[in-house]
Amino acid sequence: MSDFSTGDVVAAAAAPGAGWRRAGIAGAAIGVLAAGAAAGVAVERLTVGRGMRKRARLALDATGPYGALRGTPGRATADDGTELYYEVDEVDPPEDTAPAGSRRRRLFGRKAPAPVTVVFSHGYCLGQDSWHFQRAALRGLVRTVHWDQRSHGRSERGRAQARAGGGVPVGIDQLGRDLKAVIDAAAPEGPLVLVGHSMGGMTIMALADQYPDLLRDRVAAVAFVGTSSGKLNEVSFGLPVMGVNAVRRVLPGVLRALGSQTELVERGRRATADLFAGLIKRYSFGSRDVDPAVARFAERLIESTPIDVVAEFYPAFAEHDKSAALPLFRDLPVLILAGDKDLVTPSSHSEAIADLLPEAELVIVPDAGHLVMLEHPETVTDRLADLLVRAGAVPESSNVGGHGTAEQPGGR
Repeated sequence: MSDFSTGDVVAAAAAPGAGWRRAGIAGAAIGVLAAGAAAGVAVERLTVGRGMRKRARLALDATGPYGALRGTPGRATADDGTELYYEVDEVDPPEDTAPAGSRRRRLFGRKAPAPVTVVFSHGYCLGQDSWHFQRAALRGLVRTVHWDQRSHGRSERGRAQARAGGGVPVGIDQLGRDLKAVIDAAAPEGPLVLVGHSMGGMTIMALADQYPDLLRDRVAAVAFVGTSSGKLNEVSFGLPVMGVNAVRRVLPGVLRALGSQTELVERGRRATADLFAGLIKRYSFGSRDVDPAVARFAERLIESTPIDVVAEFYPAFAEHDKSAALPLFRDLPVLILAGDKDLVTPSSHSEAIADLLPEAELVIVPDAGHLVMLEHPETVTDRLADLLVRAGAVPESSNVGGHGTAEQPGGR
């Protein structure tokens, strides 16, 4: 899950029009959420002109290599007909050491075993490129699949939402079935390692809940990053009690209203880009020295999600409860990782998962927020590489380190 729907609401508050005025007191409630970010933006505006800030964003867009990695494209069809986009990075073939002109041995009637496939599932309002650093680190070393959740990235808008013109909620169980469709299309054979961030972790839980045989027969390991098994309606987002109660009370209705005013809200987003960037930084990262190019990359990922999609997914998080499915993972190597300053899915939610999976590795990353895989890529990649070794997906001698770090953003 992500808080980015609230950023959209704040952006919309600055946009003129009857659509926002009908939201009533919501502006005041959501304003509490924006206060910290807005204060920082106000200070910046005293020293840096708006035009200069815009030019800086454009420069970061032009020079930042993040999200530029591409693989072999494919499409899976969900159970409701929605087309889901994925990309596959294959393992680099071993160098041919056979002497020139020698006869190669052939094993007739025997099929090489299918390789381990690592399937990455992204979070709410993000896309497959949010795994940029980990993808760069693992490229060529292990077979990976990166996919865009429905209505995100290059995947098709959910068919029910498209037919209704928006407003139809999307449930987490549907995302679990979507993941099954991607696995069937992109990795129909061989062992699997499932990696999910935030909503992507919930997607994995929903997959296990609906397809326990798949989990038992094919899944070799699982990584839950900044996610939750339930009780997300209790998250405070770092707000005082009065503020969070107001947000909880009005936000669902506000999002529904704004989801029907897509053009208006998108204009508001553009008009309040500085405030939007401040909100993203506050709720995405936990440290102060985040690379500006990485922060801008996160902003681009999030702002590419239309407000009606934000509204359609948001109700699912209050209803999400997969704690009963967690025991299905007990016999597997499991990594549970979260940032200690995550305001969206607090680390206490990862600790709750670990309580039900006592054999799992629990890693709480210092000075890290919700987008821990972008903020501290080396730490996440290191722990993920260790999980892959334990699962037999890569040899222990594999040199995963040195790729996909903040110093080497392009990867291989």
